[in-house]
Amino acid sequence: MTRCKNVFEAILRYGHDEDFVPHEDDRFSPTDAPAGSAEKIEVLRSRVERGQPLWHSTDRVDYSGLTGAIRPRE
Repeated sequence: MTRCKNVFEAILRYGHDEDFVPHEDDRFSPTDAPAGSAEKIEVLRSRVERGQPLWHSTDRVDYSGLTGAIRPRE
């Protein structure tokens, strides 16, 4: 059995993802991007495409140190 590049390739080949195991390589690194940001979404998309785990153990987990525009409540 040949290794599938990512989970989508595994689903196309076998009809399920039960046996797919993501792999960590030298490009698998943490991100400081905040949750929900366009940057974080792009990092997650890239990880899936490369067949890596979705989450890195040292990804940003909070919003500390970030500033943003504050909108008044209506």
